[in-house]
Amino acid sequence: MLTVIKERFYSPLLFRLPLDLRAIICYNFISYDIHKSEATLIKFVFLDLDDTIFDFHKSEGTALSYTLRELGIEPTAETLKLYSKINREGWEMLERGEATRAEILTRRFRILFEKLGKDIPAASAQALYEKQLSKEYTYVDGAPELISALLGKYKLYLASNGTARVQDGRIAISGIAKFFDGIFISERIGHDKPSREFFEGCFKTIPDFSHDEAIIIGDSLSSDILGGKNAGIRTCLFNPNGKPLSADILPDYEIRELSEIPTLLEKI
Repeated sequence: MLTVIKERFYSPLLFRLPLDLRAIICYNFISYDIHKSEATLIKFVFLDLDDTIFDFHKSEGTALSYTLRELGIEPTAETLKLYSKINREGWEMLERGEATRAEILTRRFRILFEKLGKDIPAASAQALYEKQLSKEYTYVDGAPELISALLGKYKLYLASNGTARVQDGRIAISGIAKFFDGIFISERIGHDKPSREFFEGCFKTIPDFSHDEAIIIGDSLSSDILGGKNAGIRTCLFNPNGKPLSADILPDYEIRELSEIPTLLEKI
């Protein structure tokens, strides 16, 4: 702001005006810049957890491989890929409100075992997998550095659709809870992203919250970006692989690397 003021105040045309008129103009410029800065300042930053802070795919692969071996199934690359496809479809169903959380958690194993020709109770596999997954976490590249860069400058919140037991375990062993002002997990909120109800459940617990001063950053168009739009806050898509965007769901901002976020927030 000071640079802008200096450029405006040292204009030759300005110094040709009467002193009292110069004072009025300078005052208006300063007031405009201050109010503009205050109006666009981001204070509340919501971060998705899986595949934004934690690399879920790596944790999933490790936990699933362990589970399958315990059940007597060799975790081949083909089997892991099949599970991931089934699992992704299930979570998309949850986001669209077409299935409950309990349904999708057992559905993925039921369908997987059907395709593999295995007679194994899906509920037993789910319990074993969930217990192991709660012990697994790996950071997305740049995530610890991002948290460090934002800490103390913004109110930071985690917003996750993940299962509470799993996310509690992973957050606890990683030690990141102390860096956040709030951790919101949809299973506890009672609503899932991208519903407006999920976000409103978060907002009502935050003192002096303002929609205009909030942004959500995440990797999912259908969950994070659509959810942010439904809630009336800014959105930023973390898109490290440059996947094509949907014409129906466009983020306000898009980044390839987490290291871009501090500069982006300062410019908004």
